[in-house]
Amino acid sequence: MPKYVIERDLPGAGKLNSEQLRAISQKSCSVLNTLGPEIQWIHSYVTADKIYCIYRAPNEQMIREHARQGGFPANKISEVSTVIEPSTAE
Repeated sequence: MPKYVIERDLPGAGKLNSEQLRAISQKSCSVLNTLGPEIQWIHSYVTADKIYCIYRAPNEQMIREHARQGGFPANKISEVSTVIEPSTAE
């Protein structure tokens, strides 16, 4: 299944408290349960003004539908072609 990086512009994201992050996560999981098992949220990285999410999904359209139903921005969606890590150098 393809893996995607979703860039979400969210000014002040890095200042969200744990309750706010929990609420965002709960909304995301609720939408994922509605969309079914074909889409999976792996994890997200929160920075000062953006959230970068890693998802598995059959296509970009399903990622966009998740964003639409959840009310989340999906400013840029990029399909991952390859993953490299330190062991790649060996």
